[in-house]
Amino acid sequence: MDTVTASTTLLGEAPVAGQRRHAVPALCEPGTILRALLGVQAIVTAGAAFDSPSLSTWLSRGVVGATVSVPATLAWVVLCCWSTRLLERLPVAGRLALAAAVSAATTWASCLPLRMFGLDSGDGANLAAIIGTGALLGAVVYHWLELRMRATVPAATEAGLLELQSRVQPHFLFNTLNTAIALVRVDPARAEEVLEDLSELFRAALGALEGDSTLGEEIRLARLYLDIEGMRFGKRLSVEWDIDDTIADVRVPSLLLQPLVENAVRHGVEPNDDGGRVQIRARARNGRAWVQVVNTVGAPATPGHGIGLVSSRERLRLMHDLRSEFQAGPIDGGRFRVRLAVPI
Repeated sequence: MDTVTASTTLLGEAPVAGQRRHAVPALCEPGTILRALLGVQAIVTAGAAFDSPSLSTWLSRGVVGATVSVPATLAWVVLCCWSTRLLERLPVAGRLALAAAVSAATTWASCLPLRMFGLDSGDGANLAAIIGTGALLGAVVYHWLELRMRATVPAATEAGLLELQSRVQPHFLFNTLNTAIALVRVDPARAEEVLEDLSELFRAALGALEGDSTLGEEIRLARLYLDIEGMRFGKRLSVEWDIDDTIADVRVPSLLLQPLVENAVRHGVEPNDDGGRVQIRARARNGRAWVQVVNTVGAPATPGHGIGLVSSRERLRLMHDLRSEFQAGPIDGGRFRVRLAVPI
């Protein structure tokens, strides 16, 4: 897959026959809504201070401005989110024009209560100026969100490259091939199974940048990896699974869990003569899917570069923004835990 294809895929842009689609900001995400609100309110507050003769006047104008800007911005985000498919089909000028038109309409609607209760000047020219300012703000904020989205392309690409470095480590490939060679004479069927599992992992690694995945698929790949490592470590590797099958269809970045369980084996089992334990748990709670990978820590603890953890955290943030959560660190009992959450 070439760089251009990878970038558009990471932006969520899918090619459609006969119709070019453009990448647009994730307007339905809570993080986008919060940024739009804060950005507009900062501009409105600064504008109110521009010609206010006193602090009390500035505060008064700021409150009146907020009664218009906050509901107008919320309505603007909702309508633009609802119009995502249309925005994807429009050129840049068309997207900005639509954002401005929607903002003008929501600004006008938000001004109606002020006029009804006599809280504005009643001047038609003043109302037109407010609506015009709202339209301009809509275009500016939308353009800013697009620029911010495009700035994430290098970050997404870097996260993908880091993930490629951490997916299937060379030492894992070497050890797996040695295991298969040792099994060829004593258990050919098992050797073939190991090589098939290895092939499946590599197929997933090579295709991981082509799109997202599901928790069910990620858990399946993690099982394949741990099954292969189980052949090498034998009784030294103890694995416990506690999986809620109801969250199997939750969307996550591709090959999210395999680097985490690989870290658990490398740092919690491999350096310890007595082996170690890896626990994988997945549960649904409060509208989110929670996954945790816990491993015993080798004695002494082996330092790492944290590539897999950094990449997983970054890709979760790029996909789910503020709705995702990622924590990693030592816990009691001489263990290390990685805990993540994604919206259902």
